[in-house]
Amino acid sequence: MTAKLHWQTEGQGSDLVLIHGWGMNGAVWQQLLPLLTPHYRVHAVDLPGYGHSRELSAESVDEMAYILLENSPESAVWLGWSLGGLVATRAALLAPERVGKLVTVASSPRFAAQNTWRGIKPQVLDDFRRQLGEDFQQTVERFMALQAMGSPTARQDIKQLKQAVLSRPQPAPSALEIGLKQLAEVDLREQLSEVSQPWLRLYGRLDGLVPVKVASELDELAPQSQRQVFASASHAPFISHPEEFVQALRLFTGHH
Repeated sequence: MTAKLHWQTEGQGSDLVLIHGWGMNGAVWQQLLPLLTPHYRVHAVDLPGYGHSRELSAESVDEMAYILLENSPESAVWLGWSLGGLVATRAALLAPERVGKLVTVASSPRFAAQNTWRGIKPQVLDDFRRQLGEDFQQTVERFMALQAMGSPTARQDIKQLKQAVLSRPQPAPSALEIGLKQLAEVDLREQLSEVSQPWLRLYGRLDGLVPVKVASELDELAPQSQRQVFASASHAPFISHPEEFVQALRLFTGHH
């Protein structure tokens, strides 16, 4: 297979792997890099099917985790945002010796709502899947707007997300379809107690996709982890509150 997973690597220090969310690519971290590179050697990936990794494909969160593990540093802090948080969590479970610390951002072990579990209404995910076939660029843009909703800097956040994402090749429609399927179906709740690494969970209190109630549910499902909620952030705290975000990360990883 000639297509290669695309990584952008810069900075010096201990290794930090950054994993973007659905419909995005590694460029979403662009504004954050200057705050990270003095402290970390940052490896920002384009997931299979996205951005410069468009030619690759992965059928599931597990497959994404395996592909990333094959192509990542010997040992690193893994930070996953949203869908990327599922990938990072699976990697932490599959290869504890490779994932030294785990950071999940605006992520949930199960994104879809179910019974009393809070999350994205399955209907919303179904609508997205239907609209993908019609106009996938517009669908991704609607998703971006949804992510920033509630943040005091929402308009600016969306603009920044859009600029970053559009600076790289569009995702493969099949990757978007697979990603939505994963958001609808994956449920890692039972496995969370097995995460053995130090684990930091970051949330936005105003997040419309991962209700902040999930944060307290996870205090019970993963008592070994720690969490922080950004009071005025939505689904992309690293875009709306970059300084506070990096401060929390540095404190957790001991680079302060």
